[in-house]
Amino acid sequence: MLERLYDAAARAGLLSLATWLPGDGADPETAWVEFRSPDETVLDGLGLSTDYAMQYPTSVFVGLVSGDLLTVNGERYRVRETRHLGDGSEKRATLSRL
Repeated sequence: MLERLYDAAARAGLLSLATWLPGDGADPETAWVEFRSPDETVLDGLGLSTDYAMQYPTSVFVGLVSGDLLTVNGERYRVRETRHLGDGSEKRATLSRL
């Protein structure tokens, strides 16, 4: 169900394309993610984000861990931390720009 929501958001141009470069040498994986950068408004304008972060369904980027490399919108990032959100069907990764 969540994957269908992400597919619809991607078709509407609301998501960013991310590519994960697994540290184990496996082939890169690409998926649509909700990407946030510093100083971007969040919570309908009630606050500002201070970190690079992305949210994505747990069915993609399986095995993504701290230290892995990603490319989002043509920029490179290192994963700082990943954690499950809500019922566990979605994850959030905080990122550091390289």
